[in-house]
Amino acid sequence: MIRLTPRPAAVVAAAAVLVLAGCTPTPPAAPSGPATTPTASSSSAVASPAPDAAPSLRPEGSAADNLPLFAQIVSAVWSGPEQVSGRAYVDALAAAGFDKAAMQLTPDDTTIGNPAESIEFSVRWGEECLVGQVGPSIGAPVATVLPGLSTGGCLIGQTRAIDW
Repeated sequence: MIRLTPRPAAVVAAAAVLVLAGCTPTPPAAPSGPATTPTASSSSAVASPAPDAAPSLRPEGSAADNLPLFAQIVSAVWSGPEQVSGRAYVDALAAAGFDKAAMQLTPDDTTIGNPAESIEFSVRWGEECLVGQVGPSIGAPVATVLPGLSTGGCLIGQTRAIDW
């Protein structure tokens, strides 16, 4: 027969304190020298671009380099009265210096004459494409960089002529 002897509560409490003491973090040591604060003249300061710098067209840049300007234009047109007019996006992009001949645009209306739920437009940029999508079914406008198609275009499906 095994006999169990009760242990005094003080022994159990002491053991618990020792176990828990090993689980608590120790505070970091106080610095031994005077505190230093980096200044603008310190060598660790890093220059960063101005946060309010407006994006601009970068003809020698990549599609990703030009995405900020593309997105800004898409957002500006979306905020105006011609939200779902493809021509408004093409005209605004062309006015900013994007090549109109490299653009594609889907129709503003469905095949039965109803307003399109979304329209897409693009600018071919080398092997890539800047692509925008707007419309009531989209919510906020979308602007992204996608790979170009092997056909030389950017959009799949029916597009309309940009002949103005």
